[in-house]
Amino acid sequence: MVKQVPGDPQAAGFWLDDPGHRAFLAEDAAAALRFFAVSPKPAGGFHTLDYEGKPLPNAVQELHTTTRLVHSYAMAKRAGWQGADALIDQGMRYLASHHRDPQFGGWLWALDGDEIHDQRKLTYGHVFVLLAGSSAKAAGHPLADHLIAEATQVLNQHLWEEAAGLLADEWNRDWTPFSDYRGMNANMHGVEALLAAYEATGEAIYLHRAGRILDFFLRQQAPQYGHAIPEHYRQDWSVDRDYSGNPMFRPAGTTPGHSFEWARLLLQWWDLAGRPEDGSPALARAITEAALRDGWDDEKGGIFYTLEFDGAPRIRDRYWWPVTEAIGVLAALIKLERNPGDEIWYRRLWTFAAEHFIDAERGGWFPEIDAAGKPTVTQFAGKPDIYHALQASLFALSPGLSRYGKTRHENPVW
Repeated sequence: MVKQVPGDPQAAGFWLDDPGHRAFLAEDAAAALRFFAVSPKPAGGFHTLDYEGKPLPNAVQELHTTTRLVHSYAMAKRAGWQGADALIDQGMRYLASHHRDPQFGGWLWALDGDEIHDQRKLTYGHVFVLLAGSSAKAAGHPLADHLIAEATQVLNQHLWEEAAGLLADEWNRDWTPFSDYRGMNANMHGVEALLAAYEATGEAIYLHRAGRILDFFLRQQAPQYGHAIPEHYRQDWSVDRDYSGNPMFRPAGTTPGHSFEWARLLLQWWDLAGRPEDGSPALARAITEAALRDGWDDEKGGIFYTLEFDGAPRIRDRYWWPVTEAIGVLAALIKLERNPGDEIWYRRLWTFAAEHFIDAERGGWFPEIDAAGKPTVTQFAGKPDIYHALQASLFALSPGLSRYGKTRHENPVW
C-alpha cells in the first residue's frame, strides 16, 4: 500500500506552521474530494463507494450520507475547491425530493430508490439537515435559507426539550414516540449544527442552545465520570449506565472519539461566544487528555472504540473517525496555545493515520483496521463517507477555532 509522509519528524516547532505538513493536509483533502466526486447517481442521490471508488450494490441511502456530502463539499467550496457546486446541488435536491416527508414534515431516515426504506424520524439525521443547510448557505447556495428555516421549525416543534435544554432522540414517521431513549450522540451533532447555523445566520438562539447542551454534557456530566461522557440516558435525562444497544451505533460504556468531538465543539462555541472567562479551554483540555490517556492503544496504536466507565478498553476495534476527531481537537488546542505536549500527540495521530488509514493511492481513508493494522471489512462496507477525514484536514488548515470557511481567504488550500 502506498503511504504518505504527513510531515518531517525532525521539523522544529509545530507542524501547523510547517509548509510541508500544510501541503500534505491540502493534498489529503483534495484526494478525498476527487475520490468522492463520483458519488452522485444519474437519477439523483448518491452511491456508497467501495475501496476503489466504484458503486456498491446496496441502493439504500440514509439521511446522514446525503447531508454529510452536502456539508463536506460546501466546506470545500468555501476553501476554494472548484467543482463542488454540482454535488451540493444534487444533495440539496435529493433532500427535498426524497428525504423530505411531504405528509408529516421532517425528513425520512432512509430511501431505497423511490421507496421508503426506513421511515423513522431521528434527531441524529435532522440535525445533519440543519448542518447541511447552514454549510450550503455559507457557500452561497440559493436553497439554503429555506432548508435552514424548515429544519429550525422541525427542531422547535419536535426535537427541542426546553425544560432540559436538550434534544430528544427518535419518533415514528407521524411524530408519535418511537421510544423514550435519550442520547448523547444526537445532541453532540446538534451542537455542531447549531454552531454552523449561528455562523451562517448570526441568530443568537442557535448559539444559546448549543451552549445549554454543552453545559449539560461537559460541565455537569463529564466531571462526574473522570471527564468521559456517558452516551445513554433515560427520558428524565438520568444516565443509563446499563444501556447496551447496537454495538456500532449505540454501544455500552463511553466513546473516546466523541470526547474529542465534544472538546473541539466546546472550543468552537467558546470562540464564537467571545471567549468568556468560564474555564472552557481548561475543560476541553481535560476531556481531551482523559480520552487520549484511556483511549490510545499503547500496544498497537490507534484509538479504542469504546471504554468501560472505569476507563478500561471495552471494544478494542480501531476505526478511522476517532483518529480524525482527535486530530481536530489537537489542532484547535495548538492554535490556542503552543503546547509541546499537544504537538507530540498531533504528530503521532497523523503518522498513525498515514501508515494505517489513509489511502494514498486512491484518496479517502479506510474506515477500519484489523489487529495487524491492515484495512478490514467488519462493520463498514467500502469507504462510508468523506466527512470525518476531510474535516481533519480542513480544520487543521483553518487559522481559527471557528468559522472554518476563512480558510479560503486567509490561507488558500488550492
